[in-house]
Amino acid sequence: MIIERKTIYKMETPIYLNALKAFEASARNKSFSAAARELNVTPAAVGQLVRGLEDHLGIILFHRQSGGKKRLVPTALAESVLPEIRAGFDKLSVGLEKLKRGNTTNILTVTVSPAFAAKWLLPKIDKFQSLFPEIAVRLDTNLRPIDFIENGIDIGVRYGEGHWEGLEAIKLMEEDIFPVCSPTFLANKSDLSINTILQATLIHDLTMEAHKSFPTWTKWLEYVGLENSGIKSGLQINNSASVLQAALDGQGIALARSVMAKEDIKAGRLIHLFEHVEYKSPLAYYIVYRPECLNMSKILEFKKWLIIEAKSLID
Repeated sequence: MIIERKTIYKMETPIYLNALKAFEASARNKSFSAAARELNVTPAAVGQLVRGLEDHLGIILFHRQSGGKKRLVPTALAESVLPEIRAGFDKLSVGLEKLKRGNTTNILTVTVSPAFAAKWLLPKIDKFQSLFPEIAVRLDTNLRPIDFIENGIDIGVRYGEGHWEGLEAIKLMEEDIFPVCSPTFLANKSDLSINTILQATLIHDLTMEAHKSFPTWTKWLEYVGLENSGIKSGLQINNSASVLQAALDGQGIALARSVMAKEDIKAGRLIHLFEHVEYKSPLAYYIVYRPECLNMSKILEFKKWLIIEAKSLID
């Protein structure tokens, strides 16, 4: 009996774990070829694994559609079990990640954009460190979203519409969009008004230029009723913090995001122009994390702290 159990463990468990991965990837991609690219194997290997799983279970998992463009369509039964299979893989990933990290459970890896880190998080992070000295915060600053599992990320703050695959998102802060410039720049532009703003050098933020909802000078000018065909090329920068720095240096007028510019305006380093114009960003800041990790105390405490800090700015 012991030998038989060992045989089953050695032969069936690895084979059908791979087969389940092949099945899940094929169902999600509706294609053996696409699944093969994702799993870095051949389409034939994926097909063989799926057929082996079907033979083992004695059921059909996919309807193979023929015609000009072949697509795999999961059967109703196969579709119904996919959430449990995906949840199982998520739990396996968490377990493997814990093993990989070993004794580094006191490290909290946080992903934020470079600008958010510089202008909002870093000036406040010492408060969290004083509250939780046993947690070592490791910042991962990237302009683009990264894979949480692959990069060992615990929690993050992202700017967008609140939808990122595989992540739970909780709104942290909304913000206003408005032009800013340095006091020196404004002193040299005594005739500056909404109607003459196109005659000044505009500083453009290209951080998320591919996002259709990202606030730009074109959108703001349309909002205030100005033709924007006269926008000069000006400065184009792909970092929101650097955009504000250029404005601080007197190089032009930047379209600022209130969360980023708040402290510079409060200190008088930047001037909030045309305060009567209220333009809300369609995007917001969200706390993001893998839902299966929320019960980890370090993630839960950091999430609570972020919410408290954001609320204190409003109050």
